[in-house]
Formats: sequence, structure tokens, C-alpha cells
Amino acid sequence: MCFEFDAHPPELPADRVLPGVSGGAAAEAMILTSSDGTRFASALAESPEPSGAAVVILPDVRGLYRFYIELAEQLAEAGHHAIALDYFGRTAGAEERGEDFDFAPEVARTTTETVQLDLAAARAALGERTGSTSFVSLGFCFGGSHSFFAGTRPELGLSGVIGFYGLLEPARVGKAGNRPSLIGSGAATMTVPVLGLFGGADKVIPAEDVEAFDRSLDSAGVDHELVTYPGAPHSFFDKSAAEHAEASADAWRRVLDFLGSTQG
Repeated sequence: MCFEFDAHPPELPADRVLPGVSGGAAAEAMILTSSDGTRFASALAESPEPSGAAVVILPDVRGLYRFYIELAEQLAEAGHHAIALDYFGRTAGAEERGEDFDFAPEVARTTTETVQLDLAAARAALGERTGSTSFVSLGFCFGGSHSFFAGTRPELGLSGVIGFYGLLEPARVGKAGNRPSLIGSGAATMTVPVLGLFGGADKVIPAEDVEAFDRSLDSAGVDHELVTYPGAPHSFFDKSAAEHAEASADAWRRVLDFLGSTQG
């Protein structure tokens, strides 16, 4: 399992929290409608002093739960409007779910196209609500792959993509059907800057895949930074942030720096 239901995001670096804002950027639950008519859950947090890109958060395999709502709130506290979305509106409805939610069958029913449709709807809602004109996707695990893939879709209107331990070669775990390979031709069609954050002890994403992704982005002329944290496992930022505090703190700073420098 690549998440803990009761996990909390690592704390923002203290110097990145807006003065007087800590704890004051509560997210609002919203039901959005995708272009195919699907209703799905989301949570939007507005920053009182926005700067840099707004963020569309793509959760891990569990979909939308408290960790990602809190993450949206933290991003707002750092000056970035943010919205976190759920993947399973088509098959599991838009209602809030408990810890016993059986997510695996729902993940298998997703496709790259449906995830991107929902991402587009979330980005549009974020822009309409906040007036933002620059957007970055930020994904974790399953969502990390889809965040990277969003970089191949210029119609989404993103200015950059960030992925934490996004699977680069889905065939390794037999899930090539709902996520494309991001090595070779997959990376060649990326059109926006990329930040990738990986664990050196990740048993799902070997170093050779990260290296191949790096070479592919180099060949395509894509502005990118790929960072590997030695000894950190898959899900180091969400499932085991306390045990990997140094890596998580560095990752936070890299994410915020990327968001601050990325404009449409």
C-alpha cells in the first residue's frame, strides 16, 4: 500500500508560510462536472496572497482523502491557489469515502483520458474561482504518472508538471492499460517544464527508469529537473515523511521554487 489513510503532509518550511496565514487557508469541498457529464469530488483552497502558479493536485491510488485536502491548504498558505481532485466519480460516485474504501478495482477502471478530462475540469474551476492564469499539476504515485502525462497535453493549458514517484514504465506492474510509458516517445511529446522527485530505494521505480526518462527529456529538449533521494522509499513524502524528514523538506522547497518560477 502506497499511502496511510491517517497520514498528514510534512510541514511547510517555516520561511515559506505567508505571514499571518498559517492554519487560515481552509479548503472548500466542491463537486465538479467533467466534459463527459461525470460528477466528481474536489477540494479547493484559495490563497489570500497568491503568487506563482496555481496547482491541480493529483492524489495517489486512494483518490481524494484528507492528506490531499491538507496539502491544498498548505499550498494556499505558501501563496498558491490549489485544488485536489478525485478519480472515481464515474465508478464510485462523488461522495466522501471512509478508510475501508476498496480503491484497487476503481483504479483499474480509470483511463488516461478520463483522468485528463477531470484534470481539465479541475483546472477550469480553479481558474474561474481564483482568476489564476498559470497552472501546474502536482501528482503522487498513480497521480505522479498522470501529472507527467499531462505535460504531453498542451490543450490542458498547464505551465509545468510535477510528479512524486510517478511510475515511468507501467508495464513493470502490469498496468500499461491505464497509464502510458513516459520513456522514449512518451517524453518526446512533453511540452512544459518537468520536476520529478523519486526515492532511491523505490522498489517500483528503478534508477534505470529515472535515468531513461532523463535521457528522453534531454533528447526532446524539455526543461526538466529529476531528483532522487538516496535511501528514500516509494511514497516517502506522504506515507513515511517523518522517517525521511530531510528528503521531504528538500522536496517541499523544490516544489515551491518550481511553482514560484513557472508562469504561463
